[in-house]
Order: sequence, then structure tokens, then C-alpha cells
Amino acid sequence: MDKKKKILTIIVFILFILVFILAYLLFQKYVIKSNFEKDILPFANKNDKTIFTVNKIVLFSNCDAKNKLGSTTNFTIENLYQFTDMALFINSTSMEEKTMENTFKEVSIHNINYNLMPEMGQPKLYFKSLNQFAKSDIPIAEHEITDHFNFTVTADDEANLDAPILYNNLANPITLSYHNQNIKTDYTLTNTATPITYDGSLLKRCNVDLNSIACKLSFDIYITNNLDEKFKTTLFIEIPLQAEGKSILDGNLNVTQDTNYVFYRYQ
Repeated sequence: MDKKKKILTIIVFILFILVFILAYLLFQKYVIKSNFEKDILPFANKNDKTIFTVNKIVLFSNCDAKNKLGSTTNFTIENLYQFTDMALFINSTSMEEKTMENTFKEVSIHNINYNLMPEMGQPKLYFKSLNQFAKSDIPIAEHEITDHFNFTVTADDEANLDAPILYNNLANPITLSYHNQNIKTDYTLTNTATPITYDGSLLKRCNVDLNSIACKLSFDIYITNNLDEKFKTTLFIEIPLQAEGKSILDGNLNVTQDTNYVFYRYQ
């Protein structure tokens, strides 16, 4: 074989390899596209319209303390705690017309995550009775939300809202309470001549820096409607300690947020 034939053979071989590689890459692209469509299209078809959203969150932050007996010259705080009550308002496609699609069958909370842990205290999340909203009592241990928490859904005209009950027509919000306890323990105040006010001003009197109790948390809300379709969204909450020029150090803090957390249907 002369030199020209050898060169031609090499060129043909290289072209064959390039064509093979190109064909393989095109095939891989087709497979990826097909798999993507296979995964995404059913999801898109299930979510061609929005059924549930969280469209408003009301947050109330304050502070309180459990005390030991004091004397005329000093006063000892046993447990200084900060709390934020939350009311989560879930909206549906039509608040007037209730159907099997836009009413509750099951509601639960899962996956509590503290994206920013406070440097001081012991944070916990609880169900909070609507009747106790903005009150400083520590919720009962049975209502603590750890890994998951199930609400009872009812169609009754009247329900005991001291229990974790939601009307199936979305009439009442989900009410929760973030409690950060033991920010200060066995802390003695010596300036007892000044009256003690049981609110956020206690943080100032106990020399608590707001940055040390800052907290951000997230959790998932799962909904099953009366067609047995399943929905989920993730909420992100920053505990309000300062807002619009106001501070919890001045007393309490009330914040209303207009939100648009959309529940996506996954099943």
C-alpha cells in the first residue's frame, strides 16, 4: 500500500470515529430529553393550576419569664424565654365555592429545620391554640412539633380550637408557636426599684443581644384534598425581633406578611 492510500485509510477511519461519536452524543441527548420529559411532563400536568397557597402569615413576638422568689433587693429569673406565635392562612382557588378539590382531608407538618440556630436558648416549635394566640403561656409538651405533626380535619360547624383541629373548608389558620426557652437561667436582677415588665423589655434588662437569639426556620406543610390528591409546600420563617423601625426590646412586635407559598401537587 502506497503512502497516499495509507493516508486515505487513516482519514476514513478518523471520519468513521467522529461520526460514531457524534451519533452517540445525539443518542445520549435524545435519551436525556426523553427521560426529562418522562419525569417533568406528569408533574407539569398535575400542576397546570394552583389549588392551595399560603397567602398571609401573621407573626407576634414577645418575651416572658418564670421566676424564683426574690427579696426586697434582688429578683431571680429562672427561665427567660422569647416566643413568636404564627398564624398561617391557607387560601384555595375559590374561597366561596368549596369542592372536593379545594378542601382538606388531611393536613400535616414535617421536616422542621433550623436554618439559623439562636446562640442562646433552646428553640422548639409547638401547635398553639388559636384561643391562646399572643399569650405567653408555654404550650403543652404533647403539642411540640418534632419530626411530624398531624392535624385533625373536621367538617363540624363548631370545633374545639384548643386542640390541633382545622376546618376542612380552610376557615381557620394553622396556628403555631416558636418558643426559645432558657435564654437566661438563674439570672438575678438587682435593680428591683424599677418595676419589671413581662415583655420584650426583659431582654434588655437581662443584657441579651438580639443577634444572639436570632433564628430562621423552615418546615413542610402537606395537604391531601378530598380527591386524595397530595400537595406540599415549604415555608421559611425568620423570627421577627426588629421590623419597620420597631424592636421587641420596646415591648412586643406584630408583623403581617403577604406571601405566595404555592402548594405543588406531587401525587
